[in-house]
Amino acid sequence: MDKSSSMGIAVALGGILGGMMIEGGRVGQVLQPTAALIVFGGTLGAVMLQFPLDVVLRSFREAKTVFLHRETNVQELIDQIVGFAHKARREGVVSLDKELDKIGEPFLRKAVMLAVDGTQPEELRETMEFELGFQTEQAERVIQVFEAGGGFAPTIGIIGAVLGLIQVMQHLDQISEVGRGIAVAFVATIYGVALANLVLLPIAGKLRLRRREADLQRELMLDGVLAILGGVNPRVIQAKLSGYLPSGAAEAASRQDESKAKGEAGARLKSEAAAGRG
Repeated sequence: MDKSSSMGIAVALGGILGGMMIEGGRVGQVLQPTAALIVFGGTLGAVMLQFPLDVVLRSFREAKTVFLHRETNVQELIDQIVGFAHKARREGVVSLDKELDKIGEPFLRKAVMLAVDGTQPEELRETMEFELGFQTEQAERVIQVFEAGGGFAPTIGIIGAVLGLIQVMQHLDQISEVGRGIAVAFVATIYGVALANLVLLPIAGKLRLRRREADLQRELMLDGVLAILGGVNPRVIQAKLSGYLPSGAAEAASRQDESKAKGEAGARLKSEAAAGRG
């Protein structure tokens, strides 16, 4: 569960509805099925007109990841790649064929598989960068669906308000109902603006942030596999890939590496001293 998304929508709705009730309003005043049908139906129809149906359906599936999302542990990913580097250094790149079933990330699995198959570094980079670009484009289309919906919703809300006012004007003979009718008509505007600014546009922003994080992780995987293929020292690979970590995590990883290196050096000196005494 993404706590930020869940808390964000709760705080937004709580603030708006709480403020309304403080001023003497009631939640029932903004619960208008007709206005909801006009805004939600009109916005969905406009989005479906602009985008292919498969993209719209995929956007619905991706929307749940805003609230249900499992973060990738970048440090574990780096450690996995460094482990592959050690194995490849000892036994050769072909030995990584046994590790393919243990790789959960499809992008990393494909890159390692190409390396095991003897693909040249330049060709591997070109292939995986094409894959990266394709996945980025697919993610961007989903984001555009929500951005388009965020643009349509307020306008559809205005259409709903105008339709409501038209109905009010046809019953001016019942002057006591005019005020209530006007209030109901403007509920559609509230729905349109709220749908855009509390739901659709924030979802688009969160998905774009997630897409960028995924792109960085794939770039990390590609750099790691290319370094393994180039025979780079595993410690150099770890130092390079640690640059993808957030600043605080990178510093912690650097201190951990230094501590590990000192421990290994101390163990080596003790071993040499023991051998000398023998």
